Amino acid sequence: MGLLEERGQTVAVAESLTGGLLAAELTDVPGASRSFRGSVTAYATDLKRDVLGVDGPLLDARGAVDAEVARQMAGGVRRALGADWGVATTGVAGPTPQDGQPVGTVHVAVAGPSGAAAAVALRLSGDRAGIRRQTVEAAVKLLLRELIATARAQDTEQRGGI
Repeated sequence: MGLLEERGQTVAVAESLTGGLLAAELTDVPGASRSFRGSVTAYATDLKRDVLGVDGPLLDARGAVDAEVARQMAGGVRRALGADWGVATTGVAGPTPQDGQPVGTVHVAVAGPSGAAAAVALRLSGDRAGIRRQTVEAAVKLLLRELIATARAQDTEQRGGI
């Protein structure tokens, strides 16, 4: 949250399998209110479409456990909540497979101010609680990675490519 605050930027999250754990992790940081806009827990697939703007035919074709779905969720929550950054989680925590995907199949995504979104596919193991916890950790790491990458890109631009 420190990098966001330094830049005067904000973040919003869209969660499925993590059910609010990512929002809780981010808001546990003192001063989070200066950077955290809010969250949408879109556990049901129709909410991903209707609230976050995920493409309906995409959901029909691939199901909710998909990298492109995660990207669209991240972009959708960013737009819906007026944040600079959007972070999304979708996947299967168990105990049974979903959309033909085995337990532990997870996608996290981050959409930045440019609108571009990065996604990471994970194959996690453990029980339901462990998979959810690992997903939160992966989402925070991806957000940090993207924040650092954009800072480097901006620094390069400001220095004329040097």
